[in-house]
Amino acid sequence: MNEMISVIIPVCNERYNLEPLLARLSHTLDSIGRNYEIVFVDDGSTDGSGAYLQARAQENPRIKLIEFRRNFGQTAAMAAGFDFAQGQIIIALDADLQNDPADIPSILMKLDEGFDVVSCWRRDRKDPWLDRKLPSQLANLLISHISGVRLHDYGCTLKGYRREVLQHVRLYGEMHRFIPIYASWAGARVTEIPVRHHPRLRGKSKYGLSRSFKVILDLITLKLLGSYSTKPMYFFGGAGLLSCAGGLFFACWTLVEKYMNQTKAHNNPFLLLAVFLFILGVQFILMGLVAELLIRTYFESQGKTPYIIRRTWNCLESESHAGQRPKALSR
Repeated sequence: MNEMISVIIPVCNERYNLEPLLARLSHTLDSIGRNYEIVFVDDGSTDGSGAYLQARAQENPRIKLIEFRRNFGQTAAMAAGFDFAQGQIIIALDADLQNDPADIPSILMKLDEGFDVVSCWRRDRKDPWLDRKLPSQLANLLISHISGVRLHDYGCTLKGYRREVLQHVRLYGEMHRFIPIYASWAGARVTEIPVRHHPRLRGKSKYGLSRSFKVILDLITLKLLGSYSTKPMYFFGGAGLLSCAGGLFFACWTLVEKYMNQTKAHNNPFLLLAVFLFILGVQFILMGLVAELLIRTYFESQGKTPYIIRRTWNCLESESHAGQRPKALSR
């Protein structure tokens, strides 16, 4: 097969990793013998990464650059890369040299076997255990259980996709890691392969424990929108019934306390506090869901993207996403 390959690489302050990354990536892609492009997305870098990539893009038309006006996050960078990629095969890769470009042929082999998504598993991960590996393992177990798509490593950026599975995926928040779930729910064939992982030698990691909380919130959104977006009454009605059942239970408990222990309701502060916190939690979840629906409706109905581009080099917007971006950004 001679399908064109697009390699998408989000970049945020990785200046000293870019030169060795380009050398390794070009060597691997040249050895494959297929037509390819490398699409860098500069996500508001301030260390000279953008200037370096501009120079490389001017020297080599296969290197393409999308420069954001400010930092919009990895998911927005991935979305921009998908929008501008021209290849039928799309491979996402981190710029920090922890992913190994030498694993790309293994991904292509699986795609050639007929799979639509190839997710990569950092089986021997070279990261600190407490603040990186442990939260990642717990998150992967939780995501696999809730989504029904059993993968060892959702957080690995290195993945391979067929273009058609990305055509109707719009990314928000930290949702790029959930693309295999979206694809699987749409009937795509998803597989997983172990890959190499290297310790970070230069630059500073952008990941931390705080990102785990964002992933959990996005997972809740994914589950609610995936399961209840066409039948919201099942969720809202279920939450309402559960809340009513809780209220009835606590009312009965109050009566029991009153007649058995002669304890009046105003003397049970913890009971009132529990009811208050429970109802408040339900309200917050529901408000979050409504807000998520509103923001998605806003983006989709207005044809807006979750990023703003300053300028591009050697880039043509892919036909599959043509017309989905504002006219002002199409120059």
